[in-house]
Amino acid sequence: MQNRSGYYVNNLSGEGAYRSFVPSPLPIEIEKDEEMSALLLDAHKQLAKLDSAEKYIPNIKLFVSMYVRKEALLSSQIEGTQTTLEDVLNPHIAENADRDVAEVVSYVRATEFAIQRLRELPICLRLLKETHCKLMSNARGETKAPGEFRRIQNWIGGRGSTLQNARYVPPNVLDMQKALNDLESYINAPDHQDVLIQAALIHYQFETIHPFLDGNGRMGRLLITLYLLCRETIHSPALYTSYYLKMNRVEYYDRMNAVRDKGDYEQWVKFFLRAISESAADALKAVDELFDLHESSLRAIDGLGRTHTNSSNLLSVLEAFPIFGIGFLAEKLGVSFVTASNLVDKLQAAGILRQTDRALRGRTFAYKPYLDILSRGTEPY
Repeated sequence: MQNRSGYYVNNLSGEGAYRSFVPSPLPIEIEKDEEMSALLLDAHKQLAKLDSAEKYIPNIKLFVSMYVRKEALLSSQIEGTQTTLEDVLNPHIAENADRDVAEVVSYVRATEFAIQRLRELPICLRLLKETHCKLMSNARGETKAPGEFRRIQNWIGGRGSTLQNARYVPPNVLDMQKALNDLESYINAPDHQDVLIQAALIHYQFETIHPFLDGNGRMGRLLITLYLLCRETIHSPALYTSYYLKMNRVEYYDRMNAVRDKGDYEQWVKFFLRAISESAADALKAVDELFDLHESSLRAIDGLGRTHTNSSNLLSVLEAFPIFGIGFLAEKLGVSFVTASNLVDKLQAAGILRQTDRALRGRTFAYKPYLDILSRGTEPY
């Protein structure tokens, strides 16, 4: 049976027989009602506010790099990764000793790689494969053909599920190859529909094609950021869309399934627009809080008395490396270990630093108010 989103085809025969889905190629004409129009308006409004607010951040590169880490963590948590932002930023937790941390770090590197690569390539299948290779490096799926589209059938289902009873079976390999080529063409072709509607359709289509053996969810969410950057809807990767998708994970999957089962693109697009709007609003709130914290922390550091270092330099180190050891701080500030230790004691007394409880060697300290703002919404399931 076929609806506007595609149809199922029969594969193999006998006991091995199964059905796989063939998605309709994009574009799909989306019917806008008053609710969708209002959601579109609000999503663009929130993105514009976030873009404007970034101009007032003291260190925009640092700010964006922290938000990239937050998106990497949230997106990985949707897939079941159990780690925290504090773990990811803690220099004393070795990547090879904590696979969850390694997955998030690989996501960050893949994001940075893809954004850099966009200066040389459009969003194309080559770029997706190269980025996937970075994503799966040093991660749990590193044995599942990193950087290569699958050559076998995959499926989505609970533990112990098979092709015959899976919740969803993506296109077979031949249909997948055609669907990928169609998607690449759509991404780089003009479309009269709003760019955020296009982003919603592209994310759904990629997840439906499911072209890799592992990492499809993270790649699909990264594709949202890359597409909006290419279309200059955002100008930095400071939007962590996975914030909303994680909070509404069940609906996230249900809405995409409803497209496949019923052709209901419109409810999926509305859900996606809410994700954009609420994620941008949360990021904007964090911008304001981080700016206020920066100013209050400067005043607090100025009130510490003699610190053997410039207040702005000290705060820059705390913001760039919010978890650190005393020796590291001494090196960054160019002071003695004793001076750095005394400084840490003053910062603790002022409520700016706290000692962490996950130090594997030596004492480790965290810029707690800063981490509290960045960590909002990143608690593991």
